[in-house]
Amino acid sequence: MKIPVTCQDSTYSIPVRARDGDAGVDLAASAAVDIAPGERVLVSTGISVAIPDGYAGFVLPRSGLAVNHGVTVVNAPGLIDSGYRGELKVGLINLGAGPYAISEGDRIAQLVVMAVASPEFVVVEELDATSRGSGGFGSTGMRGHEE
Repeated sequence: MKIPVTCQDSTYSIPVRARDGDAGVDLAASAAVDIAPGERVLVSTGISVAIPDGYAGFVLPRSGLAVNHGVTVVNAPGLIDSGYRGELKVGLINLGAGPYAISEGDRIAQLVVMAVASPEFVVVEELDATSRGSGGFGSTGMRGHEE
């Protein structure tokens, strides 16, 4: 699948996979920004994409940035619908103890494009029974911590 990309400036790069077989492509910052501890910022990438119908883009954190510096995507995953044609921007939050500086060109997130279903929801009298039932958060227990 080929996805059309426009760049606001010739210095911006289109998303590429770091290695063959990688699910995501790196998104890079188009400008420098400093993020104070606890601060949320919207970081421009300088690119726009045309995701085809039947697909969506999911903006995910870069694990090294999150684990090593506490900087992650604030609304992970960020969703890019197929009809959106504006610039991709990434909402980041600094959960670390100190400020973090992003330079132009730094890889700040990953974009994964996946097929998505378009279900139709219908009202029914009751749902079918399953072994889990309505058990929610923590209902399956933690290994070695069952009560």
